[in-house]
Amino acid sequence: MGEASETHTGWTFLTSHARVLAAIAEDRRTRIRDIAVRCRLTERAVQKIISDLEEGGYLTHTREGRTNAYRIQPGTILRHPAEAGMTVDGLLSALAQQDAKQGARRDAPLALPRERDSDSAR
Repeated sequence: MGEASETHTGWTFLTSHARVLAAIAEDRRTRIRDIAVRCRLTERAVQKIISDLEEGGYLTHTREGRTNAYRIQPGTILRHPAEAGMTVDGLLSALAQQDAKQGARRDAPLALPRERDSDSAR
């Protein structure tokens, strides 16, 4: 347990920090183990990322029984100068929109390719 379910080599567009933040936004009481599986990271990596996000002011947590409840600070500005003015809430909204579009595509029936006019004329 705690191991990433798949390995990935090379670079990606979204950072692991963004993926972890999105997982927490989806379920604020999610377990580190579940975040690790979803993000294909180790539990140790997720713990480090959560610590980074808390130190950066993007996230806080409170203990509720045996679990943590996370609170995202939605108005916090993203760190990179190229995203000047973009907030965590804006990033999470964009990711949620994309997830909704992908979900709609998965639920849609497969469209069969149409025959070309030249093929039907033969």
